[in-house]
Amino acid sequence: MRKIEHLGIAVKNLETSKELFSRLLGKDSYKEEQVGAEGVQTAFFLLGETKIELLEALSADSPIAKFLEKKNEGLHHIAIAVDDIYSEMDRLKKEGFELLNDLPKKGADDKLVVFLHPRSTNGVLVELCQDLETEKE
Repeated sequence: MRKIEHLGIAVKNLETSKELFSRLLGKDSYKEEQVGAEGVQTAFFLLGETKIELLEALSADSPIAKFLEKKNEGLHHIAIAVDDIYSEMDRLKKEGFELLNDLPKKGADDKLVVFLHPRSTNGVLVELCQDLETEKE
């Protein structure tokens, strides 16, 4: 595992939250992206080497909508950059961690992603992410 790649924050209104984080960080978001498979619209801010990803639900049945319903706005997940997502998945399974997906899937910001279930990580949703270009090598 290399570094914290980004912090994912669930928000009710992406435009309002983008304005808030722009004021907070003193810079605009550098990228917006819709991830249909997860039912979210995202906006990214860069802070040093770490990104902040704002996530707004696109439908009432998306994971973010369910999170907002239970917990309200706030920290949704911590994403950790890895060099080889498949070997990390194997290693973590052997260590007893529960993965939410059997295979990684395409996520936002040109990443291949897989999530660890919060019940195996002290209540924190952890995302492993690998650059898509790295996978092709």
